[in-house]
Amino acid sequence: MRTSVPNPVPNLVHDRASAKRHPHHDAPDTADDFRRLAALPPGPRRDALRARIVEAWLPMADRLAGRFRDRGEYTDDLRQVAALGLVKAVDRYDPWLGKAFESYAVPTITGEIKRHFRDHMWTLHVPRRVQELRNRVRVACRELSQAGSAHHPAVADIARHTGLSEEEVREGLLALDSFSALSLDAQTAGSENGYSLSDALGSPDPALDTVVDRESVKAGLAALPERERTILYMRFFQDMTQSRIAEQLGISQMHVSRLINRCCERLRQQALKETA
Repeated sequence: MRTSVPNPVPNLVHDRASAKRHPHHDAPDTADDFRRLAALPPGPRRDALRARIVEAWLPMADRLAGRFRDRGEYTDDLRQVAALGLVKAVDRYDPWLGKAFESYAVPTITGEIKRHFRDHMWTLHVPRRVQELRNRVRVACRELSQAGSAHHPAVADIARHTGLSEEEVREGLLALDSFSALSLDAQTAGSENGYSLSDALGSPDPALDTVVDRESVKAGLAALPERERTILYMRFFQDMTQSRIAEQLGISQMHVSRLINRCCERLRQQALKETA
């Protein structure tokens, strides 16, 4: 008696097609859901189906976020950015184009994470070209160090490894320090008394405000008689009182006052004439 055995070929073909269509375990089969989503009008039913699709693909978004760990950003924040990219991919995906959702969603989510690093993680803003140089130099340094180099790779080694010029490598190395910045309240290395970076900063020089005024009257001062120049120097540069100037020059204080007023008015008028 011959017993009929189910043909395993169709199931095998189906399994192979599924494996090819979904190479990752976190890639659910939501093709029918996407077609229904595209046909539904706006409303609660569509919102519920959209939320179910997003939830089904969240494991894939988390996996993609994990690729960017150890880059200075919290994992939870990366997962949120990846979830945002997933939502954008779901909203923009067109199932009628014949392209698998995963092949569309992966670059969308990855691009969203990279934009997050580019736009929000740099303390100092640098051009995108410099950011790309930094990434290439950073990867090259890691690869050269893993290759057995006992010291930090030299600029020439990095240039040969990346195909960049040495000038571009130096620019990328400088950008490595631009990703994050120290607080001005951070204590400087080797200081024992709480000396911070802000303590090393200079303050505005009040004398800068008088530079233009001094330059504008320089020619007029040179044209004054010697006694008038001496009186102005003693009054405004040596901070002497009018009585002391009068005593030292052997003239009255009233005379000193008149000379100072007359000289200042003359210099003022000459400066205004030159700037008019």
